[in-house]
Order: sequence, then structure tokens, then C-alpha cells
Amino acid sequence: MCGIVGYVGQQSALEVVVEGLRRMEYRGYDSAGVAIVNAEGLATDKRAGKLANLEKSLAEVPLPPATAGIGHTRWATHGAPNDVNAHPHVSEHGDVAVVHNGIIENFAELRDELERTGTELVSETDTEVTAHLLSRAYADLPDRPDRLAAAMRVVCRRLEGAFTLVAVHRDHDGTVVGARRSSPLVAGIGTGEYFLASDVAAFIAHTRDALELGEDQVVEIDRERGINITDFDGHPAEGNEYHVDWDAGAAEKGGYAWFMLKEIAEQPAAVADTLRGRLSAGGDIVLDEVRLSEEDLRDVDKIFVIACGTAYHAGLVAKYAIEHWTRIPCEVELASEFRYRDPVLDRSTLVIAISQSGETMDTLKALRHAKEQRARILSICNTNGSTMPRESDAVLYTRAGPEVAVASTKCFLAQITACYLVALYLARVRGVKYGDEVAAIVAQLRGMPALIEQTLATMEPVRELGRDLATAPTVLFLGRHVGYPIALEGALKLKELAYIHAEGFAGGELKHGPIALIDHGTPVVVIVPSPRGRNIMHGKVVNNIQEVRARGGRMIVIAEEGDDAVNAFADLVIRVPVAPTLLAPLLTSVPLQVLACEIADARGNDVDQPRNLAKSVTVE
Repeated sequence: MCGIVGYVGQQSALEVVVEGLRRMEYRGYDSAGVAIVNAEGLATDKRAGKLANLEKSLAEVPLPPATAGIGHTRWATHGAPNDVNAHPHVSEHGDVAVVHNGIIENFAELRDELERTGTELVSETDTEVTAHLLSRAYADLPDRPDRLAAAMRVVCRRLEGAFTLVAVHRDHDGTVVGARRSSPLVAGIGTGEYFLASDVAAFIAHTRDALELGEDQVVEIDRERGINITDFDGHPAEGNEYHVDWDAGAAEKGGYAWFMLKEIAEQPAAVADTLRGRLSAGGDIVLDEVRLSEEDLRDVDKIFVIACGTAYHAGLVAKYAIEHWTRIPCEVELASEFRYRDPVLDRSTLVIAISQSGETMDTLKALRHAKEQRARILSICNTNGSTMPRESDAVLYTRAGPEVAVASTKCFLAQITACYLVALYLARVRGVKYGDEVAAIVAQLRGMPALIEQTLATMEPVRELGRDLATAPTVLFLGRHVGYPIALEGALKLKELAYIHAEGFAGGELKHGPIALIDHGTPVVVIVPSPRGRNIMHGKVVNNIQEVRARGGRMIVIAEEGDDAVNAFADLVIRVPVAPTLLAPLLTSVPLQVLACEIADARGNDVDQPRNLAKSVTVE
């Protein structure tokens, strides 16, 4: 949700921290702030609004030189986005500065305790209580090298909720301390310098060597003593070291006006990278980590896919492939609702959790509920070292690289691709499909990046359409079979980016209510299934087009090359290459991404950072 950076080393802490915040502003842009510590003490600055406001303030009134510091970009949860509520928060004595991601669930109780004992809190946030508690805990401890880390452990044992905390103290100009519970924090290891961040993107320009921190751990980075990790009770702990396999350039715009445009263009590579190395010579699908036996998987009699937002739509696509290829019943659930309806789970249930960040709190909570019911868990994730893969029985990383734009594009296609691989893996293990059948489908999958590339090369009419639709008050989307989830995703993209009312419908539901929305000139985007194979669906969707057109709708049709049956009824036909029915979403989603991006740009919106949204939702 929020972006956090911490640094100790020999460089200017302020420059390193601000650079890191710039790379993570997609995580929150309601406000930004920094704190630096040197031999003279602690200094801070924070401003509401985007990072540029903070940078302007720092240029006008520079902070003193320092080689240790912390920073924060905020997505507001407790308290309005203003200067007072911005992070860092400083203790009443000015000795401690804290930045925070997540929610302190018992903050009201802790706030009352502080106020009863004479502390005056100045903000509306749950974070401020941690600064005061940390200052008090530090004062109560004897002098020792790890005194700040020890104080952090004392405080964390009192906190309830999901949180990442990073702090500095005015008496320790070479130390930064962090802690995590169910919220992302990763350490970076450089040469004589160390980093803490919500995301490796913050320090990738300095080092690609990272350390994955575990649940309920405190980490101290110190210029002289290096990195030390303990649990909340003070017992020594170890992180898992890993090497980031992309460089700083992957997190730059690379000449594109928006990160989203760059990430749309990277989709052929994202799908290819997700497929690469996944098929063994014997026709087996290779997952990154599987702690389930083939016997476990043969025992599965029901599958749940849990996810939120765009990942949920990837799961809806997956349902068609999973049931068709494995013959196992599959349900797709919004993770935010899953555990509250008391789902029926047991040891024969496989739960597939999908999340770009691996930290999506609703999905993580649903995953943990499934584990409590003894279900088997497989995670599909884009972020190495995140929480969901660590808590799962099997993992498939999408390898899409960093996705900076808040609205997901390349990770969506990579998630769909990963779901296909999971479905094929299950079909192979359970004997529903032979190795050569799996290999034939994978060969079709391997051809998809080239077809996505072809689709991207023909998007100029879609860009023109986007500019034309910039003033439309509403846009509707229709689809059937695997086209229905893509209709939902097209509507979501438009809502996220353009702030236009948009809805996606199953084509068969049109006459059960939604057709009342059609007025003269209403733009309606229809994803038309291939006339090959499941031909009955094609005819029914063409009938939908005629019904909408007869009522004055403006028909925008996405159809495969050679499908001339739609020409007479469409105001605009957007062509995609011919592909197998189940794989078509990898193509039909691309024009909808471009359309939403172009409409948003034409309306003057920030495409990469839509209002009220953040990339990773790490609170429920």
C-alpha cells in the first residue's frame, strides 16, 4: 500500500531515499516524507500530495548532510492526506522518527494509554503511536549497540494488525531498524551500504542482492555491523538471500509517455518469460517450488481460485481452462469475500491464490483461512520472496518483471499464462491428458507472444477510438465464455484509468436487464468468440450485436481475423490474430488495455497513478 525506504552507507541518504521513493511512488501518492539522522541529530520534512511537493520543499530548505535516513510515500488509511498525517511521525521528544505501512488494529487502545500518561498526539494516524511507544521503550532500555532494535521488539510485541515499521533514532546515525508482520519489507545488501524497502525497485539501481525477511521479524541495518535479524522475542533469525534478475532499466519508462504503455508493450516478453523453462523434455510442467506429491494432486476433487481485482479476472479465465483440461470442478471467488461465507474446504481441496505482489491482504487472509481448513495451497505471484509464496505448498512465479503502473497489464497476461500451466500440470499429473497432448497445448502457448506482438502492431485505430470516446459518459462491454472475464477486465480498466462508468456483462444476460442501458450512441464493446470450434457461441454473440445496434448502440467489435460475419453490424471492427479459443484472452484483452489508456490520457488523467488507488493493497 505505502512505499518505504531506509538506507545506511556512505552516500547521501537523502538522495538515495528520494530516488527510492520516486521508484515506488506507485505504491502511494497521497503524501511523502523523509527523515535523516547524522551526528547533530534528526531532521525531517514531509508534504501532502505527490513526491514532487516534497522535492520542491527540500530544494527550498535543504536538510543537512547525512548517510542514514528513511522515507515514505503514503496511501492514506487512518487520517486525511495532509502534511500533519504524512510520514515520518516523530516522537514527542524528537528522538525517534517512524514510517509505517499497514494498519495497527489496536491503535485506539494504545492512543488512549499514551494520552492518559501525558503524551499529546498531533495526527489522526495509527502510526504516530508507534513513534511515541518506540521512544518510551528505548528510554527504558540500558545502553547497548542494538538498543533501537531491542526497543522495536518491545513495541512490536504490543501491536496487533499487519504492519511494516522502519525507524531511526537521533543517537544512532549509522543505524536503521525495520520490522514486519504480514506486510512487505525486503533488505538490500550493497558494498558497505544497506537498504530496507517495501519493494526491491527502491534500491535496484544500487544492488541486486536482496534478503527476504520472514514473518514477525525485526531487522537492523548498521553501517559498521551489517545486517542483524531477530524475531519479535529477540531470538536470532535468518533471511533468505536471493538475486534480483532484472536491472534498474526495467523500472524506467524507457521513452514511453507512461509506464502503462511500456508495460503493455512488454507483454509478449512477459508471457514468453512465464513460459520459459516450464516444460521438461518428458512433457512435464515445471513449477518453481512444489511441496505436494503427485498423489496429493491426484486426490484433489475441487479447486477454488481466490484473487482480487484484475487477478480475479485472470482466475475467471483460468476456470474455463482448468475445468476443460482437468475435469475438476473449479470455483472462482473474490478473496475479500471468501472466508466470510464459510466455504467448504478439506484436504482434497486445492486453493489457487493469485496476486501480483504476493502481499494482497485480502488474498493472504483467504489463503490462511484455507490453510486452517487443511486445504492445499498453490500461489501464482510476480514477486519473489513475498509472503504468499512462502505460506503456500506450491508456487509459480510469473516472471513478468516490475510492473509500476497501478493498473495491471502485463502481469494480467502473465497470470493467465501461469494459470494455463497449472491447469496443464494438473491434467498431466492426474492422467487426464498425456504428455504429448500437454506438449501440443504448450506449443500453442509458445506461439502466443508472437501473436500478442502482432496485435500490438495494429492498435492505431484503437488509439483513435480512445480519443474519440474521451467524453463518453459510459461504456459497456459484452462477452461470452472466456470473453466474459475479458469484458469485466475491460470495464475495470476504464473505471480505474478514465473514471468513466463502465460495466461488463455476459452476452446471454443482455435481455435480462442490461439492454435497458442502451441509448442512442452508447458505446458497446463486444468480444466476439471465434467462429471455429464452439460455433454456437459465435452466432449468439452476433445476435447480441444486432440487438444492441437495433437500439442505437455504437458497436465496437473485437473479432479474429477472417471473421466477416460481424462486418455488417459493427461501427468498428478491431482485429486480433486467430488463436485457440481458450488462449484468445491473451489477445482480446490487449485492445481494451490500449483503449482505457488512451481515453484516460485524452481526459488528462494520470495513467500510471489513478486517483484513490495504489498498486499493492496490503490492508483489508
